Order: sequence, then structure tokens, then C-alpha cells
Amino acid sequence: MRTTDGATAPARGLRTPRGAAVAGIVSALLLGAAILFVHLAVPEHPEDAADWIRDTSQRQLLRTALSLLPFAGIFFLWFMGAVRDFVGEAEDRFFATLFLGSGLLFVAMLFVLAATTGSLLAVTDVSGSASAGERALWQYGRHLVLELLSSYATRMAAVFVVSTTTIGYRVGIFPRWLVWLGYLVALVLLFAVGGTTHPELVFPLWMFAVSCHVFVVTLRRDRNGGRPGPASAAGA
Repeated sequence: MRTTDGATAPARGLRTPRGAAVAGIVSALLLGAAILFVHLAVPEHPEDAADWIRDTSQRQLLRTALSLLPFAGIFFLWFMGAVRDFVGEAEDRFFATLFLGSGLLFVAMLFVLAATTGSLLAVTDVSGSASAGERALWQYGRHLVLELLSSYATRMAAVFVVSTTTIGYRVGIFPRWLVWLGYLVALVLLFAVGGTTHPELVFPLWMFAVSCHVFVVTLRRDRNGGRPGPASAAGA
């Protein structure tokens, strides 16, 4: 869409939130699948070392997670940039710093997790019985993978959720239900990590909810001729 003076800013302003929604949905699906595959492929109990090394199906599941993680990180970066552009100059500098810092650290954790997962596969990709050295390497790699996923990446995700939710609330682009959902998800990521319930999955679920909300608001804005609909207000 062009204005009378040839500018394309209005069309760009409408496309950017939709790009954020699509990128967020894709990233949420990829990230959720990767987290689930890692938990299914890497057992919580260290005494399962010999069986895991001999089980090719679990290693194949981990290879699938490894192939998804880089793309989840790429789409997450796109999601970050598009959401920040959607907020515009109204963002708070303090929370914008937290938003950028925690988001970039989260992506860095994803790539470290992918590299660690690849190393775990490399040192245990053998057939037959596992030696004592192979079991020791598996123990180290298993602990490192689960620690990166359940402790460090999830804490960075919690900070990202808090900063994004606070920005969305202050600017007025998040409804009340999404604000409360964001703070609840952040609490879960901060204090309920670990165990067999896989609370890390609430982060991609939150991303999916945010992306769907942005997509709905964008559609309403299109129907209103570029004006935000009432559902985009914080009190909706």
C-alpha cells in the first residue's frame, strides 16, 4: 500500500505484526517439539546409560530434536525483531533491555544445547555393549543437556516472558488474560523446572498464545482500515 507521496510505511506497519505472529507460531511449534523430543530421548535416571547407548530409536529421536533446534532459534529471533518493531518507540528502555538480553541469551542457550546434544550423540553412537568410559561420557552429556534445558534456558525464557508481558501491558497491546498468563508462565519457568512434568513446555505454549493474539489483532486492524480494534486494548 502506497500513500500519495509514494511512502510504504503504512503497509509495512500492517505486515510486521503478521510476520511476528507467523514467526512466533512456527518457533513455538518447533521449540515445543524439540523440548519434548529431548525429554523423551534423554532419560532422567542415570542408571539407564547402557540401555540408552544400545537403543538406536532414542538416539534417532535426539537427532530429530537436534535438527529442529537451530530453526527454532532462527524463527525466535525473527519473532523478537518483529514484536519489538510492533511496539515501536513506546517501549520502556529498561524492559526493552531485558527483552533483548534475555531473548538473545535464550537463543544462545538453544545453540549450546544443540551443540551439547550433538556431542552426546557423537560419543555414544556405537553398537554393542557400552564400556565404562562410554557410560561416563553419557552421564556427563546427559547431565549437561538436561541442566542447560531445565535450569538455564528456562530461566532466560522466564525473564523474556516477564519483560515482554510488562512491555505489552504498559503499551496496551496485551489484554488482561494474556498479561496474567505471562506472569504465571514466568513463575512456572522460574520455580517449577525439572522433574517429569516438563514445565519448560509452557514457554512455547505462551509464545503460541501471544502470536495468535497478535494475528487476531492484525486481522481486526485490517478490517477497520488500519485502526486498532477494541480487543487490542490492555483492558480487553
